[in-house]
Amino acid sequence: MDIFSIAASALLGASPVVTGADAAAAAENVTAAADDAPAGETDKQRIERLENMVEELSRRLDDRDRQEDVAGSQRQEEQANGQGEAVAGGQRKPSNHSLEVYGFAQFDGIQDFDRVNPDWEAALRPSRIPTVEGLYGSDGQTILSIKQSRLGVKAGGEIAGKPYEAKIEFDFFGVGDDAGKTTPRLRHAYGSWGPILAGQTNSLFMDIDLFPNIVEYWGPPGMVFLRTAQLRFTHRTGPWTLGTALEVPSADIDPGAIRLIDPELATNLRPNEELPDLTAMVRYDGGWGHVQLSGIARQVGFDTLGTPENEPSGSEFGWGLNLAGVFKWSLATFRLGVVYGEGIATYMNDGGMDLAPSASLVPVPPIFPPPPSPPLNELVDAEAVPLLGITAYVDLQWTPELSSAIGYSFTEVDNTNFQDATAFHKGEYASTNLLWAPDSQILTGLELQWGRRTDNDGNQGDDLRAQFSFKLSFSSKDLW
Repeated sequence: MDIFSIAASALLGASPVVTGADAAAAAENVTAAADDAPAGETDKQRIERLENMVEELSRRLDDRDRQEDVAGSQRQEEQANGQGEAVAGGQRKPSNHSLEVYGFAQFDGIQDFDRVNPDWEAALRPSRIPTVEGLYGSDGQTILSIKQSRLGVKAGGEIAGKPYEAKIEFDFFGVGDDAGKTTPRLRHAYGSWGPILAGQTNSLFMDIDLFPNIVEYWGPPGMVFLRTAQLRFTHRTGPWTLGTALEVPSADIDPGAIRLIDPELATNLRPNEELPDLTAMVRYDGGWGHVQLSGIARQVGFDTLGTPENEPSGSEFGWGLNLAGVFKWSLATFRLGVVYGEGIATYMNDGGMDLAPSASLVPVPPIFPPPPSPPLNELVDAEAVPLLGITAYVDLQWTPELSSAIGYSFTEVDNTNFQDATAFHKGEYASTNLLWAPDSQILTGLELQWGRRTDNDGNQGDDLRAQFSFKLSFSSKDLW
């Protein structure tokens, strides 16, 4: 190697940004340039020319490295913000989607000082309180439950310029045929895009914000509470939200005293769900809270199995209005609601029937022997049962970690004259608690609960219980 190669290699080796193949190629280029030096050039002039060439090469490589560093930092920042680049069809486009797995594990320790239907002992439902002493055994039960634990997955982002969300969520509180079991229970399964929502979620007739900060699972009976399959359209403008939905129909029918006249007919009466329920909502939100008015119109029908043309059959018009509001003042948040309607018991959190028989008065004929009695379907009509629900709770945030909720709620039906004496008439519910949340992921505390059921004939049953709960929440957002 001649003096020019040695000088070039030394100079390039002194540069911190040129190494490996780049340095070898640069040295080779510099040596070639030295061999092409003009005639008469002295060694000093040639070394100076080489130094200038090396400096220019180092500057260019420095610029290249800075550009790569900036590009790498931008990529890392985009990935951290969930907006990294994805390759699709050979082209790069920004990603604006998210996926979250979330839920909580909850333990409930309940000491019931009275007794309820054992299939519902992990919750306080006034309709499940016996009005006959000892119906479910002696008073006093200890219940340990994890049924409130929850697991869900949620995706969100933007498609075609509109926000979307998809959610599937379960808890483990068995109902229906699974009542009393610890088994997965579907809560939500829906997708929304822009103003459109399709799937199972909270009914548009309800206001979920009315639910107080309590640890008891079922909650106030006097509020509308139903998750149901639906097709919904929602429009938001400023503080106003307007919505309407078609929801899956469902009805509870009470055969009443028909059981005494024709037990087979009473057994074979079934709901007839020909039309979807129509719900609508208007809501105003402000810094002080919100007010929401919801309404429902529905057809509550019935027919009979195993009879010609499924007679007797028929339907009644059901309707309801639900006015609810949440009002914040200092450390208090008031949750107030009133709902009234006919044939809407299915949508209530607890208690009542949508449809029940109502008997017409038949005068006693003054002649003997009396003429034949008219058939049953001429004496008894179906009636959409009127219902009133009230909820009044206040949440108190004593400190950032300590809170309480105290309140009262009831649902009351106006029973028909052909319902049984033991038919549900009124359910009452009250509770108070002290909860501690040292972190957003942890909640624990004690709650005192009371419930009462009143039958159509005035008989009553009460239940008093205390509950300790511990809940630990989690989210994939806390992990990545």
